[in-house]
Amino acid sequence: MQSKILSGKTALVTGSTSGIGLGIARALAEAGANIVFNGFGDAQQIDKLYTDIGHEFGVQTAYHNADMSRPEQIEAMMAFAADKFGAVDILVNNAGIQYVANVEDFPVEKWDAIIAINLSSAFHTTRLALPAMKSRNWGRIINLASAHGLVASSGKSAYVAAKHGLVGLTKSTALECAATGVTANAICPGWVLTPLVQKQVDDRAARAGIPNEQAKKELLMEKQPSGEFVTPEELGALAVFMCSPAANQVRGVAWNMDGGWVAQ
Repeated sequence: MQSKILSGKTALVTGSTSGIGLGIARALAEAGANIVFNGFGDAQQIDKLYTDIGHEFGVQTAYHNADMSRPEQIEAMMAFAADKFGAVDILVNNAGIQYVANVEDFPVEKWDAIIAINLSSAFHTTRLALPAMKSRNWGRIINLASAHGLVASSGKSAYVAAKHGLVGLTKSTALECAATGVTANAICPGWVLTPLVQKQVDDRAARAGIPNEQAKKELLMEKQPSGEFVTPEELGALAVFMCSPAANQVRGVAWNMDGGWVAQ
């Protein structure tokens, strides 16, 4: 068991009921942070999820079902977290959706939804979290961007635009907070086998008429030289490092964990 370096801190992780967000929430809880979960899913399963994690790591947990495309619901979630735990010390902006189509075929409503959830939501949570972080002279903002925040792929214009924008937001926030104890950084994962990516694997397998495992391998080898998925646990460990004293001067970084994707 790692040391409880985040005891007494509270982390709010958006999109944390599955996948990357859940992996990061677990890692932060293991390090001693109280966790505010957010995301969609079956209410009973979510209740069991956050209750079990609280018991497993001896921390306090809570859940808010804010729709991250709705600024007024984001404001309600941030107020809920502050009321429940006094403050949000660590903000992890992870919520995201995907849609694949060429620009000329891209549905306008899908573009708007992706920009709202993948980019604008991080602006809203950040603007609401920063005043208290600055007043305490300590805070960590971690934005889950993507390898697609550093390089592009065809068919993913909205996602690529949002993730590039998220990297830019991270850098600006870091500069504005540079003389304080508040840091802002982005994590840029490559392929992680989340439900979002599994859907892309399933679609590829169905289109090509190939087994699911073959579709996984082909997806990986197009972009990720390691041929292995990044895991939520690995991303969680990086998030804990970014919250540690060792990362006090890690500011405005877009840290790719991508099996060599961006190195090519």
